[in-house]
Amino acid sequence: MPELTRRRALGAAAALAAAAGTQTVAVARAADTGHHGGPEAFDEVYRGRRITGRAAAGGGHHHEHGAGYAVFIDGVELHVMQNADGSWISVVSHYDPVPTPRAAARAAVVELQGAPLVPLGMPMPQQ
Repeated sequence: MPELTRRRALGAAAALAAAAGTQTVAVARAADTGHHGGPEAFDEVYRGRRITGRAAAGGGHHHEHGAGYAVFIDGVELHVMQNADGSWISVVSHYDPVPTPRAAARAAVVELQGAPLVPLGMPMPQQ
């Protein structure tokens, strides 16, 4: 049997960490998947902000991206999009894909740091 070296130990640790990360994402996706293959609806208070998500009713911009899902922070719509790999992004955290729309809403709340979400297409308020 080969001797255990630092290189082999680090390689094994990296492989285990990668496998655990992949499994965590798969479990999160499975937990937030509804009966029709889409994400499950949610309604919760996260860090003092009400976040909700549900299947989008009717047509509109959501179907251009194939998501068909609407997310709201304090009643204001957070534009979300599902990537080809199944991950989700929002206009607030566009470069940080997450496994579910709920995770996208939570990431946006963290990024907003208490600031109100301005609806897409609305001018920024003057300060």
